[in-house]
Amino acid sequence: MTNAPAARRDTRWTTAVSIVSAAAVIRIVFAALLPVFPDEAYYWEWSRRFAPGYFDHPPAVALLIRFGTTLLGATPLGIRLGSILAGWLASLATITIARRLGDASTALRAAIVMSVLPLAAAGLVLATPDASLLAATAATLYCVVRAVEADRDSRASLRWWIAGGVALGAAFLSKYTAVLVPAGVLVAFATRAPLRSRFKDPGPYVACVVAALIFLPVVIWNARHGWVSFAFQLKHGLSTPQGSALVAAWKHEGDLFGGQAALASPILFVLMGIVVWRSLGKTSTDAERVLGVVALVCFGFFVVSAFRHRVEPNWPAPAYVPAIALLASGVRTRRLEAWTRAGVGVAGLMSLAIYVQGLVPLLTIAPPRDPIARAFGWSDLARVADSTSRAVHASSDASVWIAADRYQEAAELALLAPDHPTTFATNLSGRANQYDIWPRFPDVARSGDALVLVVDEATEPHAAVARLTPYFASIKRGALVVLRRGGGSGEIGRRRVWTLVGWRGGWPSPVPASN
Repeated sequence: MTNAPAARRDTRWTTAVSIVSAAAVIRIVFAALLPVFPDEAYYWEWSRRFAPGYFDHPPAVALLIRFGTTLLGATPLGIRLGSILAGWLASLATITIARRLGDASTALRAAIVMSVLPLAAAGLVLATPDASLLAATAATLYCVVRAVEADRDSRASLRWWIAGGVALGAAFLSKYTAVLVPAGVLVAFATRAPLRSRFKDPGPYVACVVAALIFLPVVIWNARHGWVSFAFQLKHGLSTPQGSALVAAWKHEGDLFGGQAALASPILFVLMGIVVWRSLGKTSTDAERVLGVVALVCFGFFVVSAFRHRVEPNWPAPAYVPAIALLASGVRTRRLEAWTRAGVGVAGLMSLAIYVQGLVPLLTIAPPRDPIARAFGWSDLARVADSTSRAVHASSDASVWIAADRYQEAAELALLAPDHPTTFATNLSGRANQYDIWPRFPDVARSGDALVLVVDEATEPHAAVARLTPYFASIKRGALVVLRRGGGSGEIGRRRVWTLVGWRGGWPSPVPASN
C-alpha cells in the first residue's frame, strides 16, 4: 500500500522542479525575442578572445557565452543560453537548500518565490556575471549546509566541504564579490558556539584551498596585467564620494533600497529581511544561522558601500539565495503565509510587466529612462557604420576599421555588423576597459588606413573626433543615426558617424574619466 503523505511530498518536490524549469523555458523564449544589450555585447566580445581574466570581471560569463554561441551562433539566444541554464541551476540549488531546511512543501514555496522575483525574471535572462555567480553561490551554500549537518570530522562532512570548495571556486570565477560568501560563513562560525568547533575540522580549510586553486589562473592573469582587474574593482567599490558626502550617502542608500524593492518586490523584500533577522536568534538551527549570516554579510557590505558610492541594484543579488530558502522555511503562521502570497502576487505582476514591456512597450516611459530601450537601435547604427566602411574602402586601397568611443557601442558594432569585424573602442572620453588591453587601432593599423568612428551627436565636433583630427589627413562628418525602438517615435539617443581618412601615425592618450 502506498504511503499517501510520502507520495504527496514527492509530488510537491516534482512540482517545485517543474516550476523553476518552466520559468527557465519562459526566459529562453523571452531571451530569443529581446535584442542584445550593450553590456552583453561587451561580454560577447570577451568570449571571442577567451582569457583567464578580463579588465572588469573573471571569465565565467565569457565561458557561458562561448558555450551558447557555439551551439546557436551569435544570436540573442545563443549569447544568453549559458546564463539562462546557470540561472536554472541556481533555482534548483536554492529550492534544494529550502528542502533541507524543511520538506518538499518548503521547496515548493521557494520555487514559487524564486520564479516570480523580478530579479530572476529579468536578471536570469541576460548574459551577465550574475547568473553564474548565483548558481555557484547556491551550490556553495547547499554544500555548506550539508557539511554542517554532517557529523564533525566525518568523511561525509569532508566530501561536502570539498564539493563546496569547487562551487566556491566557480563563484570566484564569476565575480570578485563572491568572497562575501566565505566571509559570511566565517562570521557565522565565529559567532555561534556550536559552529566554532568546526574550526577544528580540516574541511573548511580544504574547501578554501580547492577554491583558491580554481581561482589561481585569474590571479596569474592579473599579475601579468599589472593587477588591473583587482585595482579596478577595488576602486569601483571603494571610491571616494563626490560632492556632499552626506547628501550622496542618503541618495545612494535610497537608490539601493529602492532597487531592492524593484528586484524583489516591496513585500517579499521586507519578509526576507524579517526571516534573515530571525535566523540570527538562539532558536535557529546551525544551518539557518549560516544562511542568515551569509545573507546579512552579502547585503550589509553593499549597504555600507553605498555610503561612499552608488551601488547597482543587482550587486547584492547573492544575498537572495539564502534569504529565499529562509523565507520558504520560515512561513509558520497564517498571517505570514498571507503576506507571502501577497508578495508573490505583486512580484509576479512586476515580472509580467517586465516581460510585456520588453516585447511591447505599453508603459509610457521616456525612452532615455527606459532600461529596456537600451537594447534597441544598434542594428541600424551597425548597418550605417558598415555601409560607410564599405564605401570608403571602395574608393581607397587602404584598410578601413570601425570604432566607437564607448566600449559597449564598439561591441554592439562588432556583434551586429556583417561578418562580426574587429572593432575598437577609442576610450578618449570614457573609463578604461578591456579594449585598452586588447590590440588597439594604432597597434594594428598601417599608415594611410581609415577609421569609421561612432560618437554621440554634438553641436561641435565630439571631443574624441577633435583629439583624433591631428592624426588623420582628413575628417568627414557622416550620417546621423537616431536610435529608436522599432518604428516608434520615441528617441533613445543620437549617434554621428565620422570618417577619418589617411592615418598619419600616433595616437592621443586617453583622458581619465569617472564614467
